[in-house]
Amino acid sequence: MGRYLAPLFGLAAILLVGWYGYRAFVQEEISFPLAESAEAAPQDRLPTEPDDWQGKIDYLNLNRRVAALAARPEMAGLAVAIVEEGEIRFVQTYGVTDKRSGEQVTPQTVFRWASVSKGVAGSLAAKLSEKGKLDLDSTLNRWQTSLKLPGEAMSRITLAQLLSHQTGLTKNAYDRKLEDGESPGLLRTKLGTAPLQCMPGTCHSYQNIAFDTANEILGQAAMTMYDDAAHKQLFEPLGMESAQFGMIGLTGADSWARPHRGDTVRTLVESYWRLPAAAGVSSNIVDMARWLRAQMGANENILSDQMLEVAHAPLVSTGRVYGGDLARALTEPSYGLGWRNFTYHGRRLIGHSGAVDGYRATIIFDPAARTGVVAMWNSGWGMPFRIPFAALDSYYGQSASSQTENDWLDLSDRPPPDTFQSSMPDNQPGR
Repeated sequence: MGRYLAPLFGLAAILLVGWYGYRAFVQEEISFPLAESAEAAPQDRLPTEPDDWQGKIDYLNLNRRVAALAARPEMAGLAVAIVEEGEIRFVQTYGVTDKRSGEQVTPQTVFRWASVSKGVAGSLAAKLSEKGKLDLDSTLNRWQTSLKLPGEAMSRITLAQLLSHQTGLTKNAYDRKLEDGESPGLLRTKLGTAPLQCMPGTCHSYQNIAFDTANEILGQAAMTMYDDAAHKQLFEPLGMESAQFGMIGLTGADSWARPHRGDTVRTLVESYWRLPAAAGVSSNIVDMARWLRAQMGANENILSDQMLEVAHAPLVSTGRVYGGDLARALTEPSYGLGWRNFTYHGRRLIGHSGAVDGYRATIIFDPAARTGVVAMWNSGWGMPFRIPFAALDSYYGQSASSQTENDWLDLSDRPPPDTFQSSMPDNQPGR
């Protein structure tokens, strides 16, 4: 019997690798039914009312100022949640899902995560590594993927370097081609002759198409599709029922935020949803807050402290993120496995931001204080990226008039709405 089983197992492995290669090149949209969670997470009372907002942060003042920001013409809808010392202490929504209909944003409204999705890939990689399913230090040529890199880079660049954007490729290589409708799998093969920003492994250069090779590698390691692995090993155990991949994960929700540029509702395009590891997740703000808690160690049976340390640990220094005063306030920027690190007034912060046409998202937290903020909005205005730092200043007991130099939510000197430009271009899919 043994002599028959060995060929059968070999055939199964070949078929699985062949399936991944085929899917990467033709990018078929195939859905797999997901089993129900063994135990659904309890739906605790959400802290949506002032009487619920208890903690060091001045939530009443913060809510008033965020509401003023959300009422600006540049905005459409906004959802914000705050975890303070490991517990969800604040959930609030503002504005509308669609300026045409006037439908109000609620805690159940689904938004796009955009490049905040990269932290899911990093966390899953750390989890699979601890379980012995993959070696983060293995080189990319050990896996069956559609990615090609110039020269001998496939035999030198490790999975950890891929997930920390150390391929050497020019920033956002071939994103425009993706937006024009080209297949991600075919574009990854073309990266073999793409220009380099630096020698592979010697600098940080932010990627989407190359980063999404993680979709192929992590799926192979988990012996299933990437999105199925993320659901089964992360989202479902964390009770994140609204967290989904693909366009239908957004538009299939009872309430979902339409993308806006000013008063114009943008047309949804599929391009970045075809990069599930780089930009594929959507959810409501409550589930994003659950994800934030998990990144702080609140669910050690799902994401252990060791896994989180591997995912978050700085691997490469980066250039500044954001611009202006915010860039100057965030020193020592670096990147781990799908996660950014900063120093802010002497404290280490971890997080990521994301952007696709008509959507923005951010997650920023202080791991030592187990305090942080998640926010999502359906417009291209960059001002809400400042919300986490206003909340953290309040938690730290700082103010613009005392220890800090900036009042992050000050709108008094904002230019008129018709001349204001977003701090991030609408077509840039990440931070």
